[in-house]
Amino acid sequence: MRIRPSRPTRRAAAGLLASCVAVPLLGLAAGPARPASADAAPSAGGPLSTTTAAVTTEDTGATAVGATASAGSGACATPDRAALAGFFDRVVPDRLTRDRVPGAVVSVVAGDRTVFTGGYGLADTRRGVAFDPARSLVRIGSITKLFTWTAVMQQVEAGRLDLDADVNRYLKAFKVPSAYPEPVTLRTLMDHTAGFEERVVGTGARTAADVPPLGEQLAEHLPARIRPPGEISAYSNHGAALAGHLVEEVTGEPYDAYVQRHLLAPLGMTRSTAAEPVPEHLAADLARGHDSDTDPLEAAPFTFDRLPPDGSISATAGDMANFMIAQLNGGRFGGTAVLGPETAERMHRRSFAADPRLGGYAHGFMDRTINGHRVLMHDGSWEGFQSALVLVPGCDLGVFLSANGTGGTETLAELIPTFLDRFAPPRAASEPAAAPEAAPAPPLSRTAPQAGFYTPTRHNESTIEKILVLLGPSRLTVEGDGTVRFKGAEWTPRGDGLYVRADGGDRLVFLEGRDGRRYAATDGPAYQLMTAAQGPILNLVVLLVFAVAAVSALAVPLAALWRRVRRRPAAATAAWRAARALAAGAAGAGLAFLVLLAVQLFGDTGDFLYGVTTGMRVLLAVPLAVLAMAAAAAVCTAKGWRGAGVAARVHQVVLFAGLAALVWFLWQWNLVGWRF
Repeated sequence: MRIRPSRPTRRAAAGLLASCVAVPLLGLAAGPARPASADAAPSAGGPLSTTTAAVTTEDTGATAVGATASAGSGACATPDRAALAGFFDRVVPDRLTRDRVPGAVVSVVAGDRTVFTGGYGLADTRRGVAFDPARSLVRIGSITKLFTWTAVMQQVEAGRLDLDADVNRYLKAFKVPSAYPEPVTLRTLMDHTAGFEERVVGTGARTAADVPPLGEQLAEHLPARIRPPGEISAYSNHGAALAGHLVEEVTGEPYDAYVQRHLLAPLGMTRSTAAEPVPEHLAADLARGHDSDTDPLEAAPFTFDRLPPDGSISATAGDMANFMIAQLNGGRFGGTAVLGPETAERMHRRSFAADPRLGGYAHGFMDRTINGHRVLMHDGSWEGFQSALVLVPGCDLGVFLSANGTGGTETLAELIPTFLDRFAPPRAASEPAAAPEAAPAPPLSRTAPQAGFYTPTRHNESTIEKILVLLGPSRLTVEGDGTVRFKGAEWTPRGDGLYVRADGGDRLVFLEGRDGRRYAATDGPAYQLMTAAQGPILNLVVLLVFAVAAVSALAVPLAALWRRVRRRPAAATAAWRAARALAAGAAGAGLAFLVLLAVQLFGDTGDFLYGVTTGMRVLLAVPLAVLAMAAAAAVCTAKGWRGAGVAARVHQVVLFAGLAALVWFLWQWNLVGWRF
């Protein structure tokens, strides 16, 4: 069971991160799976996994699959519509109530047909509009990327793009900097291994006028490259947007027009769009996302995506069924093909895994193993919507779910594994689990676990967003028996460098990059060992040193006040008095800066999605003032040193030591100047 964070903590994280297209749902990101039996080989897993057995027909009152399949057998058969209706009608309403989500829509496909669509609750609480799977449009967030990757494969099929060519071959107005000998390619963009840092600030907009052409946005705000391409995955919205821009470059069509003409229209997705704002004839049916932490529930405003290929699509559940059918049937929906069968097969082929035994990517799809079945999936989060698309190719099965509240993270994390337990049940012990497909081996070597603090590989290093690394590190410890404790769980060694979480879910492998960077790779996200300078312990010590010095600076004005009260003349020179005042002022300003920075970071950070706030811009002037005062204090200290008493000199050294600690901290976390 997951405990929902308190509202301030949730706001701090969700406002800047979880409400973005960028962030995968907690459960899906981990790559759910579990072994088919206690004796079976371990398989991938994560928070979506449960340890319960497959639900029997007695538990639900309906037959799970066709007559030839029984719960727990692992066999696949076409789901019965009545069974699907019974399942979702039973589990969805209670879950929505529990998670404070207004409503949800679902569609399920089997083979080349839609088997079930359903709408539950309200699409818009303000207007009291019920969810209709055929009419209600939801913001699918990062599931948009699957359309982007399909567009890329269309152009690969047409010979206009090459998955392994340097992307700079196709870029006209700007180039990706050559930070490493290896180039960024479309394949590394699709696998999220291009090596870009994370950037969230400024990726959303309130109005269409605030959204520049995609090429301009990328040219001005392309993230820094922080690791060699092809080494390790780090989910990147900018990488997907760059891929969408390459489609624009080779076709001459804007992204939304391309998607409409070459994907939505051929697939009969007549009530879906990649345009922002949503076209007038669809706008009345656009559902509203909601903040589940407010009472009453607050609707989220329509937010424009400055990187459309990563998350701009609005679609109905019924239309999403058409997309799933095409993906399950060699790129064909009805009599229309959006991909040739060979290209579709290639797209579903595994293209990256940090280790062959872990989950990976299949040309943009998250590639996992669940209940012994290979699963291709993606999720998305935007404007309070939480959505997921899951395909089980071996069962010819697909499901799309979208909930219009931030609490939908918990909703989907519960519903999806329960659905798969029922309709793609665990394989029997006698049935071999689906083996992960082979993928090109990344340039990493297995290594022993190293204790320390780890941060997600998806992080920032060059802008003020780097400070987020310090706010959420995960500690890893290694016990004497080899057991690893990480991310709130125990991981037991299984030999050959593989560790499995104690509940039989997620798997873990420790790897080392060519430059010596250490990674902890799971079936979902990968984590990078933090240096001692980045670690919370050293930074806490540094801040403590500064805080003690800053508090001691109060002695300077108090001593001056005491002297005036006693009407004693000043014994120190004017230069020394100025030195003391400047040093104390710098320390006080530095302390105030840290307090106000904490208020910014732990308050409602939602406005950062639209850009750096005015308050933060003003606040970042304080470190420059601190540096200026400290420099002036150093000059005055040198001039007045000889005329100062011993105690005053010692205290001045203490103040400078504290200021040095502060300056190190500010420089370390990109807080000197306006580094956006």
